[in-house]
Amino acid sequence: MRADPGAQPERTRLAWRRTTLTFAVVVLLAARVLVVSDGVPARRAVWIALLALVWTFFLGVAHRRMEALTRDRPPGAAPASLFAAAAAVGLAAVLLALAA
Repeated sequence: MRADPGAQPERTRLAWRRTTLTFAVVVLLAARVLVVSDGVPARRAVWIALLALVWTFFLGVAHRRMEALTRDRPPGAAPASLFAAAAAVGLAAVLLALAA
């Protein structure tokens, strides 16, 4: 039995949605930890804003990729967009390490 090649873009789109949702949960949990931690409130607010900015950037990258997958013949993932998504996740990890 052959796999349906038309289902591949749909599976990829769903994977991007799951990844975006997972990243959102991680950012929300990190923000919760920062809110209840000791420290200067203004500094905590800056860390939370930076995390939200990184998540928003990731959301934009994921949205562009999901939109590209709606075409009849979707193009392959551009290396730049994959690098941008990985950089956003890495930057969030660095921000969390510095904020802790």
